[in-house]
Amino acid sequence: MNLIKKPAENARKPAAKAVAAAPVHEQVYQKLRAQILFGEMAPGQAVTIQGLTDSLGAGMTPVREAIRRLISDGALMFQGNRRVSVPVLSAEDVEQLIFVRKTIEAELARRAVRFSSPELVAELEQIDAELDSAIVAGDVSGYLLQNYRFHSVLYAHSHAPLLAEMAERLWLRFGPSLRVVCGRFGTQNLPDRHKEMLAALRVGDVEGVGLAIEQDVDQGVQMMIAVQAERFVPS
Repeated sequence: MNLIKKPAENARKPAAKAVAAAPVHEQVYQKLRAQILFGEMAPGQAVTIQGLTDSLGAGMTPVREAIRRLISDGALMFQGNRRVSVPVLSAEDVEQLIFVRKTIEAELARRAVRFSSPELVAELEQIDAELDSAIVAGDVSGYLLQNYRFHSVLYAHSHAPLLAEMAERLWLRFGPSLRVVCGRFGTQNLPDRHKEMLAALRVGDVEGVGLAIEQDVDQGVQMMIAVQAERFVPS
């Protein structure tokens, strides 16, 4: 699972060296993946492979490898004529997403409660504070990043790597459409059940944390359904 975690003070420099030493194809994959995850590539927006090599500042081979991996992840699809795009979710896709996300992510959250600690709660509280600041400022990019960080850090403590990997792939499919929802509703009305999650986590309420996750996922997907419905309303 690709986590965004704040390293310990004495580990910052080694971590930076490790990132710099990552193979070029992995760096390109992570850059393109982040663009998709945080909605910089809109659903249905076709881009050329050459355009991606230019924007990523990379060669054709690592870009093609990144595209291949992201197609395998379900985050991209070929459009022909050397173009790729982020898939547009149908109503049926969204229905399946809400079921699978609620099932897997609620279980990850419940498992994380068993391995919780004051340090985990403090880290999540800090992320949630940064998310609140993004909401107040109307910072869509900041909201998407901090929302992802909150869930990633929580799920990383589940000790369930297979489920966490599944959740990560689901976020790649859901992220671009969440960006569309942000544009429609604004940050003030976006889903955020993190306060309920934190309250349950502090007291070790396993089912309470799971329920908060289910409500958080359901609220976000219902907004997505509303945006989809607007597209098909006759003018």
